[in-house]
Amino acid sequence: MKIQFSKMNGAGNDFVVIDNRSMRIVQRAHLARHLCDRHRGIGADGLLLLERSKKAAYRMMYYNADGSYGGMCGNGGRCIASFAATQGIAPRNHFFEALDYVYRAQIRLGGGQVRLWMKPPRHMRIGNSLEHEDDILSVHTIDTGSPHAVVFVQKGRLKGLDIENVGRWLRRHAAFQPTGVNANFVEKTGPRSIKMRTYERGVEAETQACGTGSVACSVLGSVVAGLRSPVSVATRSGDILKVSFVRSDDGFQEVVLEGPATVSFKGQVDV
Repeated sequence: MKIQFSKMNGAGNDFVVIDNRSMRIVQRAHLARHLCDRHRGIGADGLLLLERSKKAAYRMMYYNADGSYGGMCGNGGRCIASFAATQGIAPRNHFFEALDYVYRAQIRLGGGQVRLWMKPPRHMRIGNSLEHEDDILSVHTIDTGSPHAVVFVQKGRLKGLDIENVGRWLRRHAAFQPTGVNANFVEKTGPRSIKMRTYERGVEAETQACGTGSVACSVLGSVVAGLRSPVSVATRSGDILKVSFVRSDDGFQEVVLEGPATVSFKGQVDV
């Protein structure tokens, strides 16, 4: 079976994107592992399938590189929204379904920028103390469509942090089982800016960027580090994501993730 695909990236977080409204693709997990393999496949952090929805213009099905179902992905959501608009599947302003929520997307003219209205964060916990080697880390957790653990580090420490070591440890920590978490490490660089690095579950490695992680770091940063909206998030790729939100006694509303979503190349693959 021959399948048309687009290889896209959102701030360096890369995906294989396929229109699956025909439902030709059934073995999604197997296909994700095959296509995302960087040595034997196309290579990507995840697979995005655009499928039919009764709730919105389409449904996004996101699978991590290891074949696990990823639920929501912020950078992936911006990519599939741009894909849908350029393919004539949806207008520049539209709604799509992912996991248990309907998201609003707005493709802005020029620069490949996409705005995505995110699900309000939930299950926030501040200051879990976890011991790693000789350090006691203050770990904050939140669900922004995917579960995230966030650690703020001292200025200048982020660049040299051994993410493969401490990220893997935090991602698989017993406190977050059985599903695990995405592990984020953040350095505050200003009242409205941060740098961050993420070890992503399902990819099982550090990625160039993480959209839901950027949201997690920004809203948690407003609580524990005094960040103010909008927050500029410097990712490992060097691209900047912008997170805006309204904070109140009831939590966070009007959470918006904005950043680039671009096509790297298109092609056809036998599956």
